Amino acid sequence: MMRDINKSKKKSKMWENIRRNWYNYSRNSLSIIGLLVICIIILVAVFAPYVSPHPKSADKFIDFDEANRPPSSIHICGTDQYGRDVLTRIFFGYRYSLIMGIVVLAIVAPLGVLLGLTAGYFKDSWIETIIMRITDIFVAVPPLILALAVCSVLTPGLFHAMMAVCVMWWPWYTRMVYGISSSLKGEFFVQAAELTGASNLHILLREILPNCMAPILTKMSLDMGWVILIGASLSFVGLGVQPPTPDLGSMVAEGCKYLPDQWWISVFPAIAIMLVVLGFNLVGDGVRDMFGA
Repeated sequence: MMRDINKSKKKSKMWENIRRNWYNYSRNSLSIIGLLVICIIILVAVFAPYVSPHPKSADKFIDFDEANRPPSSIHICGTDQYGRDVLTRIFFGYRYSLIMGIVVLAIVAPLGVLLGLTAGYFKDSWIETIIMRITDIFVAVPPLILALAVCSVLTPGLFHAMMAVCVMWWPWYTRMVYGISSSLKGEFFVQAAELTGASNLHILLREILPNCMAPILTKMSLDMGWVILIGASLSFVGLGVQPPTPDLGSMVAEGCKYLPDQWWISVFPAIAIMLVVLGFNLVGDGVRDMFGA
């Protein structure tokens, strides 16, 4: 019976924390707007074959009779030089943009956090020296230049673009977590865990990491938009997703050849990039307010 009481207390405390966090998040109306924008983009990307007005345009499709049509009731965002519906390709392009952001952050965040925790906890040791000096080397190179260099060596494509962004992104998580963990190392709760004989892994994952989660989650929500922007930049110069696969960056690059006459070919994909980046930045502001980070 006591176990059931403890479970109910934990559950009620969990819901109380959720309600408090949502209240802190919802106080910023712009963050609510950003969340709605991101939810709509995710739904559009997931259900793109069903909500797109012309699903065939996302594949190898050519219809020169409909080429370079301006925005109309049939083609809301117009058509490109091959007669493909621009709005449909934007919907499918969101898929690859979200995949890029999710995969990159799923790799760089755990790697950077683990290295930062290790370097911060073993400060003033050879472990910290090796990790942080390697990190400093990667930070010294401009991120976009490093990504372009990696992509230019590899075969252009989505997978290699993601790997290039991963190479440039992990040091920022390492430096951030290193600063937090090195300051927490001298706290009483860490010293108490050491005196009770807790292992280093337990101290890192159970004592220090929970106190780093607020800035980590805030940074991840903000970085999602920037990763998508970097991926679009790589596609813009031909080093990301390759045609005829729909990608927002490559769509902007293809449309630039037809400016200013067929402006819709590049302007609408550029607006799509702006919306997803702005949405994730607004969500990141809300997450920062939610955790007080």
